[in-house]
Amino acid sequence: MAQSAKTKLADRWIQLFNGKDLTDWSVKIAGHPLNDNYGNTFRVEEGKLVVRYDQYTAFDEQYGHIFYKKPFSAYLLVVEYRFVGDQVKGGPGWAIRNSGAMLHGQAPETMGLKQDFPISLEMQLLGGDGKHERHTANLCTPGTNVVMNGKLFTPHCIDSNSKTYAGDQWVHAEALVLGDSLVKHIVEGDTVLSYEKPQIGGGNVIHYDSAVKKDGQLIREGSISLQSESHPVEFRKVALFDLSPYMRKPNELRAVLRQLQNRR
Repeated sequence: MAQSAKTKLADRWIQLFNGKDLTDWSVKIAGHPLNDNYGNTFRVEEGKLVVRYDQYTAFDEQYGHIFYKKPFSAYLLVVEYRFVGDQVKGGPGWAIRNSGAMLHGQAPETMGLKQDFPISLEMQLLGGDGKHERHTANLCTPGTNVVMNGKLFTPHCIDSNSKTYAGDQWVHAEALVLGDSLVKHIVEGDTVLSYEKPQIGGGNVIHYDSAVKKDGQLIREGSISLQSESHPVEFRKVALFDLSPYMRKPNELRAVLRQLQNRR
C-alpha cells in the first residue's frame, strides 16, 4: 500500500478516550439518572480511564456503563485494559475481575432508570484469578442473540478460546464489527471468537423500555460503552477505526482489513 494510502488509513483512527478527561462520554449507572456519575465511578487517573469504587459503601447492583457520544456501524474497536485491586463489597461472585466493552448498544438516553445493562453485544473482559482458567473477549448477550455456525445462538454467554491473563498485566483486545453481518473478537492479534447477524432478542436485561426491545430486529449500528461491574479496571487505550466508508467496496474493505492486521 502506498504511503499516501497508509496516511489516509491513519487518519481514520478515532481516539475515543483522549487520555485527559471524559469529554465525549456519558455515564449511566443503574438506579441513577443519565450523567449522574455516582461515587465518581468513572474517572481519569494518570492518563487512564479508570473504574473505581472507593466512594461506595456497597455495590448494591449499581451496574454502570460509560458511553461514547455517537453510534458506529462498521469498525475495529481497540481497548487495552487491566484489572487492579479488590472487588467492592457486595459485588457478585461472577463479577470478580470482570468488565466488558458493549458493542452495537442502545443509546444511553433510551435506558430505563433501573436498567442494569444496555441492550447490546458484550465483549466480556475477564482477568485470571490465579486459580482457574478464565478466557477473555467472551460473548454475553443482554437483550440480544447472534448466529453461530449457521444457527441462532440464544444462551447468555459463551467463552472464547483465548488464553488466561492473570495478575495486573495489560491486555490488548479488539472487536471487528461489520454492521449486521460479522463480528470478531481478537486478543493479542488472535481471533478468539466470531459470530454473525447480531439481533435484538432473548433476556438477561431488566427494567428496559419495551418499545426499544424489538425482538428479531437485526442490529446494524449502536453505541459503544465500557462497564463498571464491581471490580476496579483501567483502560489506557480506547480507539476505533471507522470502516463504514468501505462497506460497499468489498475489495477496498479487504485491503484495509489486511493493512490493519499487518499493523499488529
